[in-house]
Amino acid sequence: MGKFQLGQSGNPAGRKPGTKDCRTELRDLFRAHAPSLIAKAVEMALAGDATALRLCMDRVVSPLRATSSSSQPFILGHGSLSVQAERVTAGLAEGILSADQANALMSMITAQARILETAELARRIEALEHAGEEHEDIENP
Repeated sequence: MGKFQLGQSGNPAGRKPGTKDCRTELRDLFRAHAPSLIAKAVEMALAGDATALRLCMDRVVSPLRATSSSSQPFILGHGSLSVQAERVTAGLAEGILSADQANALMSMITAQARILETAELARRIEALEHAGEEHEDIENP
């Protein structure tokens, strides 16, 4: 009761074709007035109202995305995960990597560490289980 049946939509009729999302309509309204909003926001910002500028600009101009600061790929090279992490930290400190790039590389190194840790734990459990089976064979000939 109160749950959707597996494989069945909660709204089989769905949204009628051509129905506009209210957010789309609001965006269209903002776009139509974008030049006026920008002019007013700049006017208010110049008068000292930085909050008004930020609120309007956040809705009119999309945020900038991080770009690559280097034309050459950063190679982690060989070595332990800790050595690779040190290379990333050094690359960030030397300006070879942006903070976003360093964060992405450190996330990859962390994920690799978890994978290796999980594989090692699985190997140890398997060895313990195998040792336990041999112990049982000795006790119960």
